This record gives sequence, C-alpha cells and structure tokens, in this order.
Amino acid sequence: MELFKGTRIYSILTGYCPVCHEESMYKESNPYKLGSIFKMQERCSHCQTKYKIEPSFFYGAMYVSYAVGVAFSTAVFIIAHYFLGAGLLVSFFAIIGALIILMPIITRLSRNIWINFFFSYKKGASSKSL
Repeated sequence: MELFKGTRIYSILTGYCPVCHEESMYKESNPYKLGSIFKMQERCSHCQTKYKIEPSFFYGAMYVSYAVGVAFSTAVFIIAHYFLGAGLLVSFFAIIGALIILMPIITRLSRNIWINFFFSYKKGASSKSL
C-alpha cells in the first residue's frame, strides 16, 4: 500500500487521514465490530484535521454507498451468472448475501470516498503547518 501513499486511493483503501496519511480515522480498525463501525476520531492527532466538518457531514456518504453497492452487486452478478453459470434466482440471492456480508466494508469505503471529496493530501502536513 505504501506505493499509493500520497494519493486519494491510499486514504480511501486504508481509512487513513486524507490530509497526512499518518493515522486511521477510525477508533476501531476492524469494520466487522459492528458496535463501533461508525466511531471515528474527532481529529487527526498528527495534522489536527477535523474529520466531521459539520453536523451530519457523513450523510452524503449514503449517496456514495448506493453507487458502491451497485458496483459490488454488478460484480457479484457477473461472477455468479456468467462465470459460475448460476441462474437468475441464485444470482439474486448471491447479491443479497454479498451485500449483507460486505455491508461494513461498503459503509467504511463510502465514508472514506466521501471525505476525500473535501480534503487533499498535503505532503509533510503537521499540526504546525496547518
């Protein structure tokens, strides 16, 4: 992953601060601990970036979540129907199962994409430089 450090892809895939890429935005790194899936740090301890710009900031991530869900659903359908030869009903259940199992990852990924619309990487960002 270090290859992508300094790009939005790095922040999106790792969940690290979009400004400095030095620490995770989430209090719990495992998205499958469902009790803490939405718990985020208030600020980055390295560059002091405030993650929640305004109240209800991450409501916009719902739109991203829809697009990510459609992308995952399409991928599952293509794999199940065309590569594995499953029928339409089995493919439908495969999509439902995949979306249920991948829900925590889709949620985090959507939040990461959403916050990266508003912040950019700043090389050498620290609390002194902001």
